[in-house]
Amino acid sequence: MAGNIKEINDTGLSSRYQTKTQRLIKRDGSFNVRKTGIGKFESFNLYHFLVNISWTRFLFLALVLYVLINFFFSVLYCLDGPENLGVEAGKGYIHGFLNAFFFSAQTLTTVGFGRINPHDNWTNIIATLEAGIGLMAFAIATGLLYGRFSRPVTNIKFSSNAIFTDWGENGKALQFRVANSYSTEMIDAEVQVIASWLEKDNQGTDVRRFYNLNLEYKKIVFFPTVWTVNHIIDEISPLYGKTDEDLTAGEAEFLILFKAYDDTFAQTVNARFSYRHDDLLWGVKFKRAIFIDEKGKSFVALDKMSDVEKAVT
Repeated sequence: MAGNIKEINDTGLSSRYQTKTQRLIKRDGSFNVRKTGIGKFESFNLYHFLVNISWTRFLFLALVLYVLINFFFSVLYCLDGPENLGVEAGKGYIHGFLNAFFFSAQTLTTVGFGRINPHDNWTNIIATLEAGIGLMAFAIATGLLYGRFSRPVTNIKFSSNAIFTDWGENGKALQFRVANSYSTEMIDAEVQVIASWLEKDNQGTDVRRFYNLNLEYKKIVFFPTVWTVNHIIDEISPLYGKTDEDLTAGEAEFLILFKAYDDTFAQTVNARFSYRHDDLLWGVKFKRAIFIDEKGKSFVALDKMSDVEKAVT
């Protein structure tokens, strides 16, 4: 490899390599790293968990917690005696428990229809405790909902594969595509690509090296359509002279960091992605993904941004 190609060491990822590795960055953009040597609860943050899980899981957990709290207080009301809630006596335990459960739901949410109400001191104490817990629970739920809605969310779409295609006269280039799937407006979009593969060190040990790839355009002002990111493979490129077999043997992976300013959230958002050696296509080119309709208006076919065709040399 040419001597003027500089390895980068500030990626935050280890160069040590001992066994066959999986991809460094998963398809969802998260790092494929598992942490050990620390207690399970030390590495767990409830707020981060509740803010980052899917809406389906969040609403399901909220419903389960709501039912469990009401069930717990219903048992307390029943132990004190359903008759102390002013409901009809002699209609069975299930009838008394259901009335206690519905009264618990009214107290927890501070609705208070008035048909059922405490008739002794212990029932009043339990209801007072539940009302306080309800106020705090709904305050926490409000904060979590705000945190989930206000958190910047992106839907940056990357092409299914990166490609090695012809460029210029007898030249090659590494390309992939990126697009914003949301209708939000983004500006000052920037991409950084880091190539990584295994090499032998002076002791003959396999280590993972990282190299920054120079891009034809690493930053664009406007980002309304599909951006084809292009790295020209010339004499100063770390990919110069590399073949498909070389990248496969070296377990090559291309790490991608995308950043842009989102007008909706009024802040910079980012996305991560990676292509492994088995995600690379050779001797092809991307098909057209930007079209003009009959009225002369441009439109982007995001479902076609990964389509390729055989390149004609």
